[in-house]
Amino acid sequence: MTKLTLSADPEVIEHAKRLADEAGTSVSSLFERFIRVLARRRPKHQVGPLTRQASGLIKLPRGKHERDVLADALIEKYRVKK
Repeated sequence: MTKLTLSADPEVIEHAKRLADEAGTSVSSLFERFIRVLARRRPKHQVGPLTRQASGLIKLPRGKHERDVLADALIEKYRVKK
């Protein structure tokens, strides 16, 4: 196993020690499990750079979902009546 040194606020370190103690494990094991959980939550498909740049450029009207906005735009573009 490879050794890793981390820096954190003393308060965070105390929280980590307390959590590890409550779980009956070490801080190292707690950290390892935490990283494994985070890694599983990552999206399987990475977003491309253009999509990343474009995200957040517009604000959706209140109460409207992205799909509704897209549907309205396509209806308007192709002049389809609802």
